[in-house]
Amino acid sequence: MDVRSSEPCPLHPGQRTPGCGSGTGGRITKKTRSRKGKRGRRRKSKKSRCNKSSPPYLPPEAEEGNIEYKLKLVSPTPQRFEHLATQLKWRLQEGGGEAVYQIGVEDNGMLVGLSQDDMKASLHTLQRMAEKVGADITVLREREVEYDLDRTSRKITEVLVRKVPDDQQFLDLRVAVLGNVDSGKSTLLGVLTQGELDNGRGRARLNLFRHLHEIQTGRTSSISFEILGFNSKGEVVNYSDSRTAEEICENSSKMITFMDLAGHHKYLKTTIFGLLSYCPDFAMLVVSANTGIAGTTREHLGLALALKVPIFLVLSKVDLCSRATVERTLRQLQRVLKQPGCNKVPFLVSRPDDAVTAAQQFTQSTSITPILLVSSVGGEGLQLLQQFLNILPPLSSSQEQEELMEQPTEFQVDEIFSVPDVGTVVGGTLYSGVCREGERLLVGPTDAGGFLRLRVGSIQRNRSGCRLLRAGQAATLALGNFDRSLLRKGMVMVSPRMNPTICCQFEASIVLLFHAKTFRRGSQVTVHVGNVRQTATVLCLQGKEALRTGERAVVRFRFLKHAEYLRLGAKLLFREGVAKGIGHVTRLLPNSNNQDQNQRPHRHDH
Repeated sequence: MDVRSSEPCPLHPGQRTPGCGSGTGGRITKKTRSRKGKRGRRRKSKKSRCNKSSPPYLPPEAEEGNIEYKLKLVSPTPQRFEHLATQLKWRLQEGGGEAVYQIGVEDNGMLVGLSQDDMKASLHTLQRMAEKVGADITVLREREVEYDLDRTSRKITEVLVRKVPDDQQFLDLRVAVLGNVDSGKSTLLGVLTQGELDNGRGRARLNLFRHLHEIQTGRTSSISFEILGFNSKGEVVNYSDSRTAEEICENSSKMITFMDLAGHHKYLKTTIFGLLSYCPDFAMLVVSANTGIAGTTREHLGLALALKVPIFLVLSKVDLCSRATVERTLRQLQRVLKQPGCNKVPFLVSRPDDAVTAAQQFTQSTSITPILLVSSVGGEGLQLLQQFLNILPPLSSSQEQEELMEQPTEFQVDEIFSVPDVGTVVGGTLYSGVCREGERLLVGPTDAGGFLRLRVGSIQRNRSGCRLLRAGQAATLALGNFDRSLLRKGMVMVSPRMNPTICCQFEASIVLLFHAKTFRRGSQVTVHVGNVRQTATVLCLQGKEALRTGERAVVRFRFLKHAEYLRLGAKLLFREGVAKGIGHVTRLLPNSNNQDQNQRPHRHDH
């Protein structure tokens, strides 16, 4: 309808439409004309938006990180090629041996796209660059970009560049496996690491169990470690084509170390110890599709959220349920994740493209929570899970890693063994610094509050020999004929120049997650700080007489048995029955008598 004319009303002939000059005798005023003009312009702009869409954008390219945007890489000059290879080397260093290239994208993030010939030439150039720096490329996905209906489509290609491993310095990520008892955690890990599907009666999990009672009951009661490797081309490396863990390490550019934690409630202290002591990068919560959220599922989810460990969900046993049951469990999970306590955004992974998007957004946004559906018997969804783990980038940057390595050596003692013909062996995680074969360290604190000297013999990482251990890596250290009875879990091995101090009393800023009554002075709780686990007494609450659920305070604790080595800012979790609280250490009150007992030599020190 022309906005400059008035037409009869179609319902009442002879009358003008109310919008066309009502109350003015059919006369079109300037106000009416402008209003109609705006409507017309809105209709025209709407039509133009249908015919031509605005170009899509990605976030602008960051100076740091392992993601690089390139519009095209067609026939570069020798000088330009050298510059591109140096740039790729920098991106690989930022990503710990991994980099992601977006071909057909400008630096500001606009998706321009390339023709088929230009894309082929760009990928060839990227392959030459990767060969120069000792890496391989893998095409993750391709997307088409269309600006309007008349223009031919162009493609955006996302490429993963991964460095070929040298001297065992592969990218290592630690994933803690959580979930209720009988949810299929150990079976899923057995299928992933062994490369064979389960028979429906738990055959795949037998290689993961460490004790006879675990085999008899089918329930994990200790912490076991399993490895899954990916080579430079993104292919899975596991025990199906490698006989030993050493072969898996040699053929892998990226290693996923799974920590199989206990699901039964009576082994909760073991699960908490694994989450706090081994410092996992991610947590995988396994939920059975036929039982849904039951038992310790909520508790494990709450622990991961409280300790700020990024978590993704795996819905197992989908082959046992009908489609309606799986969807009902999925809705239940999504409802729990969206609750105010979680504030997560569920991301269902159902296609390979979803796996790439979920892995990238998972580390960039703390609110994204991927959900994958798998079956350990039928094999459904296993490839999507493997692809998700393959693309999953590290959380820490290369700069943070270098800063940790420059600090004094600090190794947390988590396990102690006696190996025939080797002697005493300790297992744990190197929190900071570097550790070499033959290095002399101090271990403690002992029951008397001192530190003893020792010498590191050999080092093994992922069951293969290693000469140098870097910060953040887990390993076992051989200590020769050092007396095992002098060692215990919760000790640390530190550099002699560190002059470590220990304390029986410390203060922490806490929040009480749950308590049936009140939390007050004199309460005794089990405190978990890193690899330290000991009963402590509450000496005082600053500014308050008692705490109730959800309240915060600064609390002073005192260990009951012996002094411990703690770090300022370390995460803290305490429990008393069903009561739980979290926080961080804010102040240490060192023992006055520990300085003269430090660096006491041991009679077996060589």
